Amino acid sequence: MSADLHQKIYVAGHRGMVGSAIVRNLQAKGFSNIVTRTHSELDLTNQAAVQAFFELERPDQVYLAAAKVGGIHANNTYPAQFIYENLMMQNHVIHQAFVSGVKKLLFLGSSCIYPKLAPQPMSEDALLTGKLEPTNEPYAIAKIAGIKMCESYNRQYGQSHGIDYRSVMPTNLYGPGDNYHPENSHVIPALIRRFHEATVANSPEVVIWGTGTPKREFLYVDDMAAASVFVMELDKATYDSQTQPMQSHINVGFGSDVTINELAHAVAKATGYQGSISFDPSKPDGSPRKWMSSERLNQLGWNAQVGLEQGLGRAYAEFVSSNH
Repeated sequence: MSADLHQKIYVAGHRGMVGSAIVRNLQAKGFSNIVTRTHSELDLTNQAAVQAFFELERPDQVYLAAAKVGGIHANNTYPAQFIYENLMMQNHVIHQAFVSGVKKLLFLGSSCIYPKLAPQPMSEDALLTGKLEPTNEPYAIAKIAGIKMCESYNRQYGQSHGIDYRSVMPTNLYGPGDNYHPENSHVIPALIRRFHEATVANSPEVVIWGTGTPKREFLYVDDMAAASVFVMELDKATYDSQTQPMQSHINVGFGSDVTINELAHAVAKATGYQGSISFDPSKPDGSPRKWMSSERLNQLGWNAQVGLEQGLGRAYAEFVSSNH
């Protein structure tokens, strides 16, 4: 499908890791009318502000990549903020997009929407079949609500207003623009920072939280952006052929996973760390495994391109060049 390169596209969360990657991807494809707002320019939790923005800009498409995100520690510490801010942002953006006549919207969720003990790899139909991982349940509930909001608007207004709101669920992401905060970061940026500092300090040992046995799948963020644009640009008949009205979200994964132990050694290699690596089993592990089935997306014709070693090398280079 040939896209109109002049259509106005609003990328919400363009300063975040995924949002900035989506902007890079769109620009590389030749899209020239990309609208963005920083948090200080537009507070997405403020309904009146979001309404005024949509009335002013009237975008043709919306990529909803804005979210409050964090790792286990952040989710455990700020559960109220995680559920409130994410619900408010997506409610306001999705509803005001509809009100202002936006026909196409892509909502970005998270792999944590699936039950803690979902069969592996987790397929889209595992949604709402069991209890969530307690540490990030508030965030997951918000993301599930976002999927269901897109589906509900499609079901009620799809035919009458011609809207087509879609959702993609990324696995664990990493790469340029990641959050390297010492406490509130995800596992790869946290490990990159830890191993970088250990290398600089010539530390003999790095101790990692947990047992090292949980398995995780990781996707380079520019792959996620490519998949997002791919899904957004699919013609409706093709998208509908792989989805259902009340199960319309599509997983975006790498296709295989690694243990945290394997990941730690891969990060050590990327950062040049030469010391020993040990684990602290008194710290939480989170879910035993989180591996997403990307079969639906693969059948639509998309596959990940950037392997873990290559991606970690790029991520570390960006971390160092950002003067961390």
